Amino acid sequence: MPVSPLAPAGFPQLPEIGGATFAATAAGVKYEGRKDVMLAVLTAGTSIAGVFTRSATRAAPVLDCQHKLSGDSNAPAAILVNAGNANAFTGKNGDGSVAALTAAVETTTGVPQSRVFTASTGVIGEPLPHDRITSKIATLHADQAPAAIADAAEAIMTTDTFAKGASAEVSINGQTVKIAGIAKGSGMIAPDMATMLVFIFTDAQIAQDDLQNVLSKLNTKTFNCITVDSDTSTSDTLLVAATGASGVDVTGNVAFDDALHNVMRDLAHQVVRDGEGATKFVEVQVTGAQSDTDARKVAMAIANSPLVKTAIAGEDANWGRVVMAVGKSGAAADRDRLSIRFGDITVAENGWRAPDYSEEAASIYMKNAELTLGVDLGIGSGESTVWTCDLTHGYITINADYRS
Repeated sequence: MPVSPLAPAGFPQLPEIGGATFAATAAGVKYEGRKDVMLAVLTAGTSIAGVFTRSATRAAPVLDCQHKLSGDSNAPAAILVNAGNANAFTGKNGDGSVAALTAAVETTTGVPQSRVFTASTGVIGEPLPHDRITSKIATLHADQAPAAIADAAEAIMTTDTFAKGASAEVSINGQTVKIAGIAKGSGMIAPDMATMLVFIFTDAQIAQDDLQNVLSKLNTKTFNCITVDSDTSTSDTLLVAATGASGVDVTGNVAFDDALHNVMRDLAHQVVRDGEGATKFVEVQVTGAQSDTDARKVAMAIANSPLVKTAIAGEDANWGRVVMAVGKSGAAADRDRLSIRFGDITVAENGWRAPDYSEEAASIYMKNAELTLGVDLGIGSGESTVWTCDLTHGYITINADYRS
């Protein structure tokens, strides 16, 4: 599969995180000849926070992770992830697979089962051949290395066209705190918490409940503000692990929060840039709404509209479709106060086409690979920004053949 035209130049050089090691290997869960399972092992004292899909059909690994978040952080921890099979809608088989995987990790690594977190991504409704994974746990344990996070990023991919990574370093009281994260996601992206799978590691020292509060707050401004196709996965999992290896307490530290925010936003944007079949990265900015909630309704209605997204794919400045999306959003709006812009070009204002609107200029702008679509409702101070991509024939091709 060709790499997305919106992909970054290459996988970034991520810093090694004290107290965290990684390994990846090929288990043949679905794919042949490629890495499809990864294991991260985390030192005792690691705090782990998470947010998960709120789908009513959550996968077995999601339910298990949710149950384990408040566990004993004095013990070491591990994160085991496979691609190719979501272990979702698999009934008791799904629970059994999670139990078998976590038990195998405990036996091999000594990490207690209560601190082994699993995540699975891929086809829904097929039993997970977990024996293929358990047979590789010894290899994954033996191959653990601080620098192998790039291999882990590759192993969690499904329809992704590139591995996703981001990092930050921040100085706090003269000491450096490092953050490194990986993500996967390309389709079934309209998060109700995060994206498909995201794992972020830091050597910061912070209690689990404080880390959870920071993560939940930042999630609303990053992963919960992206959409590719309006579909929410059964398997969405975002875990942040703070090993404490730096010895730097970041509780309530704004600089750390900002750095974590930047990493999360970067990864979220990369998911959109790898949207199935995407050729355009689109930022939707909504201002002037009655409330932030209404602004988000409008932004998501625009970002999820097949008519808007296909017009963008065709490089058509069809602002009438934006008007349609605003009207269907359920948010309060006044037709005669509405204004719309594509980039810096005002295409409509005061409920009518802008007097100096140039179709030629708008058409030229729409040829850009990165676009900003702005809407001002003119009735309040509410605002919201979300990120999406266009909808092309490539999306249909990928998803029509997904199980083939």
